[in-house]
Amino acid sequence: MKKIEAIIRHFKLDTVKQALVDHGFGGMTVSEVKSYGDEVSQKEIYRGSHYEYDFIPNIKIEVVVGDHQLQTALDALLAAARMNAASDGDVLVTDIGEAIRIRTAEHGEVAL
Repeated sequence: MKKIEAIIRHFKLDTVKQALVDHGFGGMTVSEVKSYGDEVSQKEIYRGSHYEYDFIPNIKIEVVVGDHQLQTALDALLAAARMNAASDGDVLVTDIGEAIRIRTAEHGEVAL
């Protein structure tokens, strides 16, 4: 099993979610995160004062898939999230040793 963690732009969430659902991946965890990297810092004016901040708000999607499903999930996610810009995001893939569904105590890919 593999865990896919993708950091994407906020407005791409619905597109990425639908692409994954269309390819049979319905379960995912979504979190609001802030990232720092190659993106240009943002500047705002609040009550007449200028502020500059480096941490950019993004969305983190986590999906666990079977080894045989990995490439399909990655292809769907990348196609939906890509805008060919420096701040498109990142994808990390890690190995998962075990998955257990609490309600039924099922183990492995069956628990997904």
